[in-house]
Amino acid sequence: MPELPEVEVVKKSLEDKLKNLTIKRVKIINNKLRYKIDNIKFNKTKNQRIISIQRRSKYLLINLNNFSTILIHLGMTGKFSIDDKNKKYKTSFYYTLKNNTKHDHLIFFFNKKISLTYNDVRKFGFIKIYSTKDVLTCKHLVKLGPEPLSDNFNLDYFNKYIINKKIKVKDLLMNQKFVAGLGNIYCNELLFLCKIAPTRSTQEINQKEIKKILKFTKKILKQAILLGGSSIKNFSSTEGKDGNFQQKFNVYSRAKTSCSRLKCSGIIKKEYTSNRSSFFCPKCQK
Repeated sequence: MPELPEVEVVKKSLEDKLKNLTIKRVKIINNKLRYKIDNIKFNKTKNQRIISIQRRSKYLLINLNNFSTILIHLGMTGKFSIDDKNKKYKTSFYYTLKNNTKHDHLIFFFNKKISLTYNDVRKFGFIKIYSTKDVLTCKHLVKLGPEPLSDNFNLDYFNKYIINKKIKVKDLLMNQKFVAGLGNIYCNELLFLCKIAPTRSTQEINQKEIKKILKFTKKILKQAILLGGSSIKNFSSTEGKDGNFQQKFNVYSRAKTSCSRLKCSGIIKKEYTSNRSSFFCPKCQK
């Protein structure tokens, strides 16, 4: 599943290609995604212009000039492809062959001979329409924690949240109510940089370690976005560029290999934490 950096790359790619374009029509091929596509609402997007594209956590928000917002979650295999005058670009966490249209579900046709297709093999993603003024309080977004790159994700917030809570530190970081957008890949990586084991309890984390978590969360996400995300499943932007952050992995998917930290002779271990794979060095992560 794409995490914050990958969704941010998709957002930037879509914004670059689609901002200020006008929707001429929408073709719904199959409305059976995680939630049924509302034909009536989508028909009302006709002749509406895209004024901005945002990201909240792992969600995309396409804002239209009629004060409505298209809310999108890519699920496990959701992807967008843009056709621009017969030249096809991909923007997705999962790349497929150009002519693989079997799992296309919806197509937006814009002016300037540009179209946007949503393809989703496993159909865990969804596309909904809300009033722009209500979208941030809809059930998908209202309980999300602060953005990890925002000033609201800080020491004071962290300390207040964990009061009287006994929870594994990795589970805390994966909790979208605590902080929005982090996923398994980046939680594994940032805890390695902090030298903290994923199974450590929040009651055992000191202030110095919390400051490290905050610092490396922001640092690793910014670096991943800059490198175009992680191409675990051949992620690529609209320009067809693969993400490169996977080349920087210290622990994720590196079980049984030597620790990359200088002067550490540890071997990367894989365990399951709350049914999610955790990769860590048992020697330098305590």
